[in-house]
Amino acid sequence: MTAQPGSAGPPRTPAGQGPTRVLVADDQAMVRGSFRMLVDHTPGMTAVGEAADGSEAVELARHEQPDVVLMDIRMPGLDGIEATRRICAEPATSGVHVLILTTFDLDEYVYAALRAGAAGFLLKDTPPSEVLKAITVIAAGDSLLAPSVTRRLIAEFTRRPEPGRPPARTLDGVTDRELEVLSLIARGLSNTELAEHLHLSLATVKTHIGRLLAKLRARDRAQLVIVAYETGLAGVDRPGP
Repeated sequence: MTAQPGSAGPPRTPAGQGPTRVLVADDQAMVRGSFRMLVDHTPGMTAVGEAADGSEAVELARHEQPDVVLMDIRMPGLDGIEATRRICAEPATSGVHVLILTTFDLDEYVYAALRAGAAGFLLKDTPPSEVLKAITVIAAGDSLLAPSVTRRLIAEFTRRPEPGRPPARTLDGVTDRELEVLSLIARGLSNTELAEHLHLSLATVKTHIGRLLAKLRARDRAQLVIVAYETGLAGVDRPGP
């Protein structure tokens, strides 16, 4: 499937008013076909194309305007990290959500993917039902990280902080309660788990997260995790849930 360079593509269907449109990007044809079949056989979802490398993924994202891109990391030519960065940075595709799917759970890949703008990260051995659930979560504008991957990432970056690098953002203006919420988000807790741990309603948790997004100029939950790493908050020991 080939995109027309520079074309704006079809307008994205408002959430809840049509099927979730998914683009699959992977250099292995069998993997692409498997994910496409999974999506196409799921009510409320439709696959809008396949890309064999990062460059094609970027072009198809421009042309098709999918809700979600299932993006492999290791692809020939332009890799999934750079393709994600371009998709998330371009105004024409800034509303496209990228879900990273890879066989590699190395910490540097996770961190690079999140910094590039990915809204989620799952391993390819994730059960199909969980992949579909992740697509739904990402399409709704939320973010998703595999909890085990999140814990690995935090442990690695607190053990091996990048020397000489000043924090990209500060936590000035963030309240103590918001700091607590942010640290728990960085540990991989869901909204429901946050509410239970902090003895708050879901609505209150969402309010705190909304304020964090605004104060820290973060586009989504995954970006809040980035801030927690960069400011050192993820390394602060706090009581577990």
